[in-house]
Amino acid sequence: MEHTSKQRVIYSNTLLDAVSTLAAATWEGVVFRHTFASIPPERENQLGARWNPAEVPAIYCSLERETAIAEVNFHISLQPFRPTAERRVHRIEVRVPAVVDLTNWENLERLGISRPSFADIEPPRCKEVGGAIAFLGHGGILVPSARRDGVNLVIYPNADLLFRPIDFAVLPY
Repeated sequence: MEHTSKQRVIYSNTLLDAVSTLAAATWEGVVFRHTFASIPPERENQLGARWNPAEVPAIYCSLERETAIAEVNFHISLQPFRPTAERRVHRIEVRVPAVVDLTNWENLERLGISRPSFADIEPPRCKEVGGAIAFLGHGGILVPSARRDGVNLVIYPNADLLFRPIDFAVLPY
């Protein structure tokens, strides 16, 4: 039986106040996204991940090709069996309004995200911070990668988003 109700998250006023003080600007450029088989690059993560609670759709991209690959390689390494579906790295032109830059560790620590726990699979507070940023209507966040020295762009899709796939390359296993 399919469960259709979504969990409702309530963000603290303290967190919303802290997030609302962060500057946001339109971000545009080319990003990279890893997918398997014929999964379209614009498919949103609706199950929840590091920077989005389950009820907040997100598209995870990286500013560097190598970062997109490192992120997925980490998750593949956790699986009991290696996937066999074709691996693709997409190049995508994006324009995302109201992106909050959280690549500065001082900002992350002020929001309650600690560097020592950041590489954990489920680091404390990241989902809550990302959800609060999306709740306030921002289009995305720039965040450090937990898997290599690189930057990820987490997009919270809205009507003003430009997301145009350019091409993709197939990766070997």
